[in-house]
Amino acid sequence: MTEDDLTDEISDIEDRIAALAEIAERCRKFILASKIAIGGGAALLLITILGLLGTGLTAALGSIALVLGGIVSLGSNISTLQQTESAIGAAEARRSALIGRIDLRVVADTPMKLV
Repeated sequence: MTEDDLTDEISDIEDRIAALAEIAERCRKFILASKIAIGGGAALLLITILGLLGTGLTAALGSIALVLGGIVSLGSNISTLQQTESAIGAAEARRSALIGRIDLRVVADTPMKLV
């Protein structure tokens, strides 16, 4: 593999890492939204059970659905986040290995031309 091929592959890997980082950030936002949904649903269910706002059975069922939906979304996004972070780690390791294969030269080793 030539140095240009390595450079192109490193560039492709860096693009992949950037895309995976966006996916991870989106998962983090969904995780936060899921936690808010669980908390809000639980609070609404408690309010409904205690009868503080005079809400009915529909609010109770809605709050249970909100809690269950939040739990499902939370679990799904945590799993996706873990897989994405694992893929980022693997891509970074591959990038490091490719960089290690390039014959890098220290700037001080190049002869200086006096003009």
